[in-house]
Amino acid sequence: MSYLEKLYGSCSCGSDECGATQSNKGIKRKVTIDFLFLDLNVCTRCQGTDQSLDDALREVSKVLESSDIDIEINKINVINEELAVKHRFISSPTIRVNGHDIQMEVRESLCQSCGDLCGDEVDCRVWDYNGIEYNVPPKAMIIEAILKEVYREDNSKTNLSDYGYILPDNLKKFYEGIKNK
Repeated sequence: MSYLEKLYGSCSCGSDECGATQSNKGIKRKVTIDFLFLDLNVCTRCQGTDQSLDDALREVSKVLESSDIDIEINKINVINEELAVKHRFISSPTIRVNGHDIQMEVRESLCQSCGDLCGDEVDCRVWDYNGIEYNVPPKAMIIEAILKEVYREDNSKTNLSDYGYILPDNLKKFYEGIKNK
């Protein structure tokens, strides 16, 4: 019996080749991915981000499953100011992994799609990855962010409620425009 088996106990499956111990058998970690957006029907940036997220999840899911990690995906249509405040929504679209925005710096540019929705000029998020600016986050950026969160060594968690929140003027303008349409 190995030192680890003595320390933790061996698997009860009866196989010496299993490698599982009582301490790691059946224990799954969970990764929560929140996708927050303004519109999936008209906004090309939200649509593209949704597709990129789905593609990234398809590719990374086998790795996570092999590591006994469950993925919870929340796609949240932030349709009003109340939901924006509840989710501390800063810019559309947003992807968070375990509460951490995959890109902390928020940069925006004019979004024709959302402007058409609300009848005013509105800016939406742009993504910087490897020094290049994108209107839709590249699949590789999303995969990298998920894996960094899953395998990071610093287990301290920053809670979004630890920070003050003020609804950004850009979102106020969008929601006001939607109300008046």
